[in-house]
Amino acid sequence: MQPLIWDRRPDGLRAPALVCAFQGWNDAGDAASGAVSFLASSLHASRFARVEPEEFFDFQATRPRIRFSEHEAREITWPGVEVFEARAPKAPRDLVLVQGFEPSMRWRSFCAQVIDLAEALGVQLVVTLGALLGDIPHTRPVALTGHASDPGLAARVQMHSSSYEGPTGIVGVLHSACLQAGLPSVSLWASVPHYVAAASNPRAALALVRSTERLVGVAVDVSKLESAATDYERQVALAVQSDPDIMAFVERLEQAAESEPEVPAEVPSGDVLAREFQRFLRQRGRDAR
Repeated sequence: MQPLIWDRRPDGLRAPALVCAFQGWNDAGDAASGAVSFLASSLHASRFARVEPEEFFDFQATRPRIRFSEHEAREITWPGVEVFEARAPKAPRDLVLVQGFEPSMRWRSFCAQVIDLAEALGVQLVVTLGALLGDIPHTRPVALTGHASDPGLAARVQMHSSSYEGPTGIVGVLHSACLQAGLPSVSLWASVPHYVAAASNPRAALALVRSTERLVGVAVDVSKLESAATDYERQVALAVQSDPDIMAFVERLEQAAESEPEVPAEVPSGDVLAREFQRFLRQRGRDAR
């Protein structure tokens, strides 16, 4: 069986850009996957291909799920990656959206499948989205970093070039594969406060959507995502105000954002505060329900 399974071949895509994100290591606060899902929903995207999971996933690491169908029959949903077309008639181009779980293995082979897909569809630009945890306060604008295949693409989204060195995920490998294949590519990363990592972060997703809009020239109605981001900010602010230790820690992060002072020893560690903050947010969720 071929790894890339086509349901159909979309015709007439105009100067398509491929935008992709993967759940997992690359997706702090579900920001990257949330951004691509929002684009797909806003543009009424339809699936036309999928990646066969057997070759690329360790099902003990990313387990399939059992659910009940409409006819109350038990069925298994396998983790995988799907490909959608999103038509944008009023924009200069259409989009190809790739979303799903980060593969567990054979990343180079997986990226080769995505490159083949892009070349078969005449993709002119590849945009990979990711989100990472950082020692940043939630009160500051979402910081975007990344890399681009040429300076003009980087200037278009006004991002800061990342100086990160260390482990990478599938989006980093895919961005590198695009460069080797001669495909124009941009890798965009949003920073997510590490002390609220367990909660979905629509604020970071919104920042990624807006940057993607500027990059590919396709605009969508972001009012729902803006409302979700506003509600997120309100909930996080309430949670921070309820705990003096967390409030002190956030204040230290705000100071560090301006002058990078050392955090005094009497302030609890970020890991401790993160665990307490997640516990508080889960409790608020139960109370709200």
